Formats: sequence, C-alpha cells, structure tokens
Amino acid sequence: MRINLIYNVSILLLISSMTFAQSTRSLVNEGVDLYEENKFSDAEVKFKKGLENDFETFEGHFDLGSAYYKQERFDEAMQAYKNALALSENDVERSKVYHNIGNALLKNQKFQESIEAYKQSLKLDPRDIETKYNLSYALNMLKNQQQQNQQNKDQNKDQNKDQNKDQQQQQNQDQQKQDEQKDQEQDQQNQQQQDQQQNPEQKEQQQQQAKKKNEMSKEEAERILQALKNNEAELQKELRKKKGKPVNTVKDW
Repeated sequence: MRINLIYNVSILLLISSMTFAQSTRSLVNEGVDLYEENKFSDAEVKFKKGLENDFETFEGHFDLGSAYYKQERFDEAMQAYKNALALSENDVERSKVYHNIGNALLKNQKFQESIEAYKQSLKLDPRDIETKYNLSYALNMLKNQQQQNQQNKDQNKDQNKDQNKDQQQQQNQDQQKQDEQKDQEQDQQNQQQQDQQQNPEQKEQQQQQAKKKNEMSKEEAERILQALKNNEAELQKELRKKKGKPVNTVKDW
C-alpha cells in the first residue's frame, strides 16, 4: 500500500521560514535534514525545540506529527496533527492534515475513522490521487474487518449452541438420576406402609410360626441330649461286662 506520510515538508518550511526567528529557522531546518536522513527521533528533538521558540506554527506541529508517525507513535502523531489543524490557514493545509490523520488512524486499524478523515481531505482537495487511493484501501480493510467479525460472531454462536446442548444433556441425565432415586425412596416408603398396615391376624400367625420354629429347635436339642445320655449308658454297660468276664488260664498238664 502506498501511503503518503508527509506532504512537501521542505516547501512548507521554506515558505514559513521568512517569518521565523533565526534560531527557530535553524532548528527546524536541522530537523528536516535529520528527517530526510531517516533519523526521526533526532528530528523530533529539533522540531520540539523549534516549537518552544514559536509554538504557534502550523509547519512545526505538522512536521513533528510526521516524525512521530515515522516512529510508529501514532497517538502522539494524531495530537500533533490536531494542533496543526487548529493553526491551518487554508483548505490546502487542512487537506494535508486530514490526509495524515487518516494515515495514523489506518495504522491503528481504526478503519472507519480513517475513512472519515480521508473523506474530509477529499472535500477540501478532490483532486488528490493519493488520498483517493488510501480511502479505497481503508474501505477494503473495513470490509474485511467486518467479514472477520461476522465469522467470529457466527463461530461463537455455534460454540454457544454446542455448549447449551451439552448442558441440556447433562441436566437431563441429572434429572433422570434424581427421578430414579425418588422412585426408589417411594418404593421403600410404600413397603414400610404395607408393613405398618398389615392386619393383626397375619402378625399373630407370623409370631406363632416363629415361636413354633423356636420350639422345634428346642425339642430337637432335647432329643440330641437324650440320645447322648442313652449312648453313654450303653457304653457303661459294655464296660461293666468286660470287667466281670472270667480270665482263661493255661491248664498245667
């Protein structure tokens, strides 16, 4: 992209130098020489010193703004150009300022604002080819920016839809678990109520069955005990028989 950074600096300074004090003229001329040597920070110093001697100069602020611009200090450049605009005396000067303001805004990617600045410049000087070119470029950059913003917006919208869908699925799963737990609790409550509502005859029957089961167990235990006693009596009887049996002796022939 071909962006006009500064308009006829040397000519503007040459015309205004007729009214400058000698020290101011020297400082500004030194600043221009440094600017043309691409020593923009040194040129900035000279322009500032010149403005200290004579602050009310269109050219001093205009050139200082261009020195800032070359150092990519676009906000400071904007302020210097605004100071120059306030001191401009004709449409040509104002057109040049608006052009450079548009450049600074364009570098800051403030495309809509740069477009308005270029339009102001062209109103004052409709024949400026470079301003027309920069305006066309800014319009194209704004269009691309809007398209990108729309794509990002659509992408975020799709992501939000997916997130909402996942959240809804999780909520459905949680609700299902809660419903299942409630059903289990309700079944337990129903069982407890059935147990509490059971009629007395059924309860008595269950108690008798349990008692009978216990009694049967007691009777079995007594039978086992009696059997052990009987076995012990038989064993004692056998032992007594063995003790009373005569002993066979060997006959002595």
